[in-house]
Amino acid sequence: MKRLCCIRTTLPTILWHVRLGCVRKRIKSDHLQTLIQHQWLQQIFSTGLCCILSCSIESRFDRFSGASVLGATITVPSPGISNRTEMEASFGSTFPAVPQVAKAETNYKQHRRTPSTSSTLTYSTRDDDDGMPPISTPRRSDSAISIRSLHSESNMSLRSTFSLHEEEEDTEPQVFAEQPSVKLCCQLCCSVFKDPVITTCGHTFCRRCALTSEKCPVDNSKLTVVVNNIAVAEQIGELFIHCKYGCQPAASGKPGAFEVDPLGCPFTIKLSTRKDHEVSCDYRPVRCPNNPNCPPLLTMNLEAHLKECEHIKCPHSKYGCTFIGNQDTYETHLEVCKFEGLKEFLQQTDDRFHEMQVTLAQKDQDISFLRSMLGKLSEKLDQLEKNLELKFDVLDENQSKLSEDLMEFRRDASMLNDELSHINARLNMGILGSYDPQQIFKCKGTFVGHQGPVWCLCVYSTGDLLFSGSSDKSIKVWDTCTTYKCQKTLEGHDGIVLALCIQGNKLYSGSADCTIIVWDIQTLQKVNTIRAHDNPVCTLVSSHNMLFSGSLKAIKVWDIVGTELKLKKELTGLNHWVRALVASQNHLYSGSYQTIKIWDIRSLECVHVLQTSGGSVYSIAVTNHHIVCGTYENLIHVWDIESKEQVRTLTGHVGTVYALAVISTPDQTKVFSASYDRSLRVWSMDNMICTQTLLRHQGSVTALAVSRGRLFSGAVDSTVKVRVRDAAFKL
Repeated sequence: MKRLCCIRTTLPTILWHVRLGCVRKRIKSDHLQTLIQHQWLQQIFSTGLCCILSCSIESRFDRFSGASVLGATITVPSPGISNRTEMEASFGSTFPAVPQVAKAETNYKQHRRTPSTSSTLTYSTRDDDDGMPPISTPRRSDSAISIRSLHSESNMSLRSTFSLHEEEEDTEPQVFAEQPSVKLCCQLCCSVFKDPVITTCGHTFCRRCALTSEKCPVDNSKLTVVVNNIAVAEQIGELFIHCKYGCQPAASGKPGAFEVDPLGCPFTIKLSTRKDHEVSCDYRPVRCPNNPNCPPLLTMNLEAHLKECEHIKCPHSKYGCTFIGNQDTYETHLEVCKFEGLKEFLQQTDDRFHEMQVTLAQKDQDISFLRSMLGKLSEKLDQLEKNLELKFDVLDENQSKLSEDLMEFRRDASMLNDELSHINARLNMGILGSYDPQQIFKCKGTFVGHQGPVWCLCVYSTGDLLFSGSSDKSIKVWDTCTTYKCQKTLEGHDGIVLALCIQGNKLYSGSADCTIIVWDIQTLQKVNTIRAHDNPVCTLVSSHNMLFSGSLKAIKVWDIVGTELKLKKELTGLNHWVRALVASQNHLYSGSYQTIKIWDIRSLECVHVLQTSGGSVYSIAVTNHHIVCGTYENLIHVWDIESKEQVRTLTGHVGTVYALAVISTPDQTKVFSASYDRSLRVWSMDNMICTQTLLRHQGSVTALAVSRGRLFSGAVDSTVKVRVRDAAFKL
C-alpha cells in the first residue's frame, strides 16, 4: 500500500516537471525502484516519459538506462533477469510500450533519393535484444521497403480479417526509405501502426485491429481500446517514405505491393507531411486544362505543354467565340476577336448574373426555411387537433357517464316516490300501524375479500359462520360473531361457485364446473368431489338426509351417506334451468320457466304445478302461509300455501329478482327480495306492502341469507353486507 501511494505521488510529479522543464532536484532512487518493480507500470512510465522527451529533449532515452533532462539526472536501474522472466511469463515477450527508433538527427528535411543516402537493411543489436523474432523481407537494390510486403513471409502472420465500412480503405502506397523498426509494427496486421492505440492489456495495436480482434495475441486477454498512443504515432510520423508519385506496383504483381519507380518523384518525405508535399509535387499527374483528350501530363511539364498545345480556346468561348489554336495564333486572335472589345461589358454582365444566382440561391434557402417552418407548423397543428379530439372524447365520455348517473338517480327517486305512494295509499285506507319508522334494518358492516361477484350465501348457525361463493372460484368462511374476519378461503372448484348448502357438519358446494364438493365444517377441509351433472349446478338444498341439486331440466336426489353422495333418483319433466329449490316440511319446491313444481319429498313425485308469468323463476321462499317467487321480469308472485291460489303480485323492482329470504316471528313475517336493480326490499306479508328499500350495494344483489335477526346480502360488487334490525324492533 505504501508503494502504491509512492507511485501515485511520484509518477505524476516526474512527468509534469519534466514536461515543463522544471526538474531541479534528483528523484529518489528508491521511488524509481518502486516504479520499475511494478511490471504493469513499466509500459505506462515508458509511454508517458517517451512522449514528453520526444517533444523536449534531443538526446535519446534508451529504456530505463538513464537520461539527462535539463540538467536533472534521472538514474533508473534496469530490471533484473528475474523481473524480465516474470514479465515474459505474464505478458509474453518484453517490449517497451513506446519503442524508439534511432535517428541521426531530430528534425529532417526533404532530400533527394541518391544511392549514397540509401540505407542498408540490417538489424541492430538492440532490435535483436527485444525478443521479437527476425522478419524476412525481400531485398531491393535501392534498399527501399514496401510496408505492405514487410512481413509477407514472416512466421508471425497474424493478419486479421475485417471489414469496416465506416473507414475508407487506405490504398495509398507506403514505401519506406529505411526499414521501420519491428517495434513500430502491429502484431495483428504485421504492418506499421495506423492510428496506434493502447489497449487494456497494455499493448499497442492499430485502432482497426483492436476493434476487429477479440483477443490479444500476446496474453490472450480481451481487447478494449483505452487511449491513443500519441508517442508511437509521433514516431511513425517521423519515418521517411517515398513520395507516392515515385512508387509503382511491384514487379512481382502481388496485390497491394509497391516499389520505387526510378522515373518517378525522387523525394523522400516524412510520413506526417506527405500530403503537403504530394499536393505540390512536380511529378503529380494533371490534365491539360484546354482539352481533356490531351495525353496525361506531369505538373512540371504542364507549362511547356501549354506553350505548344493546339487546343487553346478563346477566353470568350463561353459567349460564342469558336476559336481554337496554339499560343501564337491565340495572341493574334485576341487582337481581332469581336468579343474582346466587349469584355468589360461581358464581365459586368457575368458579375450581375452571378449576383442574381447568389440572390436566387438565398431566396431558395429562404423558401426552404419557410417550407420547413410550414411543415413544423402543420405538425404542431395536427398535434393540437389530436389533443383537441382526445379532450372532446374525454368530455363526451364524462357527459355520457353523468347522463347515466342522472338517469340512475331519477330511477331511484322514482322508486322512492312509488314506495311513498304505496305507504300513503295504505295510510289513507285506514290501515294504521302497518308501517313503523323504527322497524328498519341498518347496515352494520361489509365483508370484503372476494375478487369477483358473490353468487351464493349460506349460514352455519352453530358456529356463527357465514360461507360465500364467488366467481373467483373460491368459498370464503367469515366469522360473524367475534372477529368478523375471513377465517379461511376454500379452493377446489374450477368454475364459478353457484350454490351452497349445509347438512349437519358438512358443507356442499355446487359449481359451473358441474361438480359438487363435500367440505368438513369442523376442519374446513375438502373430503369428497362428485361429478354431479353434465351442466352447471345452479342450486342445492337438503332435507330428510337427502341432497337435491338443480341443473338444466333436471333435479338429482342424493342420499347422504357420511361423506359420500349416492344418487337416489333424477326428477325430470322440467322445461328449463332449475335455478330455485326450497325444501319445507314434506315438500320440495322447484322453479323453472314460468312454472313452480311442488314435489312430495317422501315419494319424490310431483303433486302440484303453479303457473306464473314474468319469465323464468329465479328465487322461491316459503312462509307459514304463502309461497313467494321472484321472476326474471321484476315481479314477485304470492300464492296461498293451502289453496295454491295466487293472491298478490308485488311490484317495485326494476330488475330480475335474484333471491328471496324470510324472517318470521309470532307477530309478523317479513320477506326480503334482492334484485338486479342493486336494491333490497323488505316486504310485510301481513299487508303485502314494501316497508323499506336498502340501496347500499354498488352492483346487482344476487344472494341473501338470514340468521339470528341478521340479514346478509351478496352482490356483483364482490362484497357481503351485514344488516341488523334497529333496537326498537325485537324478534
